[in-house]
Amino acid sequence: MVARKRVSADLLAHALTMPEAWRDTPWADDCVVKVGKKVFAFFGSPAHPPRLGIKLPRSTSFALRCGSVTPSGYGLGRSGWVTVSLDSDDIPERELLRDWIVESYCTIAPKRLSKLLDSATR
Repeated sequence: MVARKRVSADLLAHALTMPEAWRDTPWADDCVVKVGKKVFAFFGSPAHPPRLGIKLPRSTSFALRCGSVTPSGYGLGRSGWVTVSLDSDDIPERELLRDWIVESYCTIAPKRLSKLLDSATR
């Protein structure tokens, strides 16, 4: 479980490298990462198993074929949000999870910030 918590911490650190991304705890100790006022990654509570919630308009169908990925609750799944259980034995590779965080960020962030990210990765 310790290694899986490290994966969650690594993914949180990665999300925070996005332009103008910041950490918030809008519900008790649930951690989210926002750009502006909008959430692009949910990390949940340290009291619960590690998970990642992200919006994947392009990769949803592929992501849902992974055993550790489910549509997000509260009706968010209908909009392309998925939840990755990071305590599962079959989580996707870390690089793929990082790519999904970037996809979620680019979906939520203003286009001017997405363009900054695009130019930084080229």
